[in-house]
Amino acid sequence: MYELYYWPEIPGRGELVRIVLEDAGVAYDDVGRRDPEGVADALDGVLAPYAFALPVLRAGEVVVAQSALIARFVGEHHGLAPRGEAARLACATVALTLADLVSEVHDTHHPLSVELTYERQRDAARTRARAFREHRLPKFLAYLERMLTDHWLVANTCSYADLMTFQVIEGLRYAFPHAMAAVRARRVFALHDRVAARPRLAAYLASERRLPFSEAGIFRHYPELDAPARRTRHESSTMRS
Repeated sequence: MYELYYWPEIPGRGELVRIVLEDAGVAYDDVGRRDPEGVADALDGVLAPYAFALPVLRAGEVVVAQSALIARFVGEHHGLAPRGEAARLACATVALTLADLVSEVHDTHHPLSVELTYERQRDAARTRARAFREHRLPKFLAYLERMLTDHWLVANTCSYADLMTFQVIEGLRYAFPHAMAAVRARRVFALHDRVAARPRLAAYLASERRLPFSEAGIFRHYPELDAPARRTRHESSTMRS
């Protein structure tokens, strides 16, 4: 039995782990849903030597932090990772790049400080969000387009990186619906749809356990931060990194 420690009221970075656990079909205790106060206590207590922040996964005596590393740990133990060292490292590279993308999304609405409310940094957020929409978002999606082999990102097998990509696309569509509608990333969007159709994940997505996005998490929709991304003359798959 795995124990997942994450805040109970938001999908956030914890959802990048949940969807891998769900698709793998393994049992896990979502500790925050069962004991919200216990999560904060654990982070200050038994988890303190292992983690700076949540999510954290406990597997017996093994404790793993950071969403990309947890997803890798679960994926490599439950058939959601390619074989061979080179392919596994390539998969981990994609996952870490997605973690970078998630951090940049967070910084569009909190560009100055996580200690300040959004309202106190709205002007800076507009500037940061515009740069993200026009430059960083197309660049990240172009990278994913280049990584796609046939149906999947690495070694033509569904991996935790594909599952993480699904969740990131979901979040981006919530936070930046207009910008995402203007971005050309047909193959990445097709990958999103293939992942969503996987039976175990589809069952989870349709369940009450799937938390909706909101303006309390990483992916937030503020209309003033969303506008169509500027189109280029080339498809995103041809853009330089």
